[in-house]
Amino acid sequence: MGAMSTLPTTPDRNLALELVRATEAAAIRATPYIGRGDKNGADGAAVDAMREFLGTVAFAGVVVIGEGEKDEAPMLFNGEEVGTGNGPACDIAVDPIDGTSLTALGRRNAISMIAAADRGAMLDAHAVFYMEKIVTGPEGVGVVDLRQPIGENVRALARAKGKDVSEISVGVLDRPRHEQLIADIRAAGAGTRLLLDGDVAGGIDAASYEGRLDMCVGVGGSPEGVATACAIKALGGLIQARLAPKTDDEKQHGLDAGLKFDHVYTADELVKGDNTFFVATGVTDGNLVAGVRRLGPVIRTESIALRARSGTIRHVRADHLAEKWL
Repeated sequence: MGAMSTLPTTPDRNLALELVRATEAAAIRATPYIGRGDKNGADGAAVDAMREFLGTVAFAGVVVIGEGEKDEAPMLFNGEEVGTGNGPACDIAVDPIDGTSLTALGRRNAISMIAAADRGAMLDAHAVFYMEKIVTGPEGVGVVDLRQPIGENVRALARAKGKDVSEISVGVLDRPRHEQLIADIRAAGAGTRLLLDGDVAGGIDAASYEGRLDMCVGVGGSPEGVATACAIKALGGLIQARLAPKTDDEKQHGLDAGLKFDHVYTADELVKGDNTFFVATGVTDGNLVAGVRRLGPVIRTESIALRARSGTIRHVRADHLAEKWL
């Protein structure tokens, strides 16, 4: 019997903290670009750093959702194998910077993130770039449904949370495509929080018991939806998604890849099982985590690590010697 037979075949509890090292590296390398107006430079630096550190992690990872075709990335592309190859076999979804525009403009809520699950667990939705999503905390389970009008969902969630509708706060990406959605939310009596970018952080905020949002809705990236599902499973919240192709050709690519349209994907369809991990490090300050800070001889990072199987949420603050990074 070969040596490989003794290795674990699924992600274990130590993997999240190993992956944090990669998101920390990506966040630190992106910081010189904060507020400099160069989102491609920031993304390139973060990709290089994340790829370098993932290569040291003891696992056999396959990038199911990466920089991909949308970003024409030479590294961390869909299908790339990462890690040492000696360890658990995993699907991973990566976004070295979720919020490149936020980083370039020096705005809040940019993060570096990685999600991981058992091999074959993640929905490979890279053929369709966007999906319509709705995310809430545990109170929304069995109450909120993407197929319902948004006003009905807002009122149902308010009842479930014991709040007045006027107290409900809904996160929506600030995009022209959401003008009617925003109007409908406000007509229902709820307030909107318009997100400039970064709907992963927005979804986690909506699902967290200490978050500032009650719900996060709208059309955003398919990769972000699958990654968010890994986090929502740890938080016990609700996520539903429906693919939103922009062209007939894109829809055909999705059909050829076995994706379903006019279908509402649940958390278990986006990511199978409960052995999921989600880690994120702040690039700029945000509601989820603080951004990278230079404190004299050290660079401080703040990260979050979530594991669905144990329902564990860990906050990780680390100080790194600046001389090692500059």
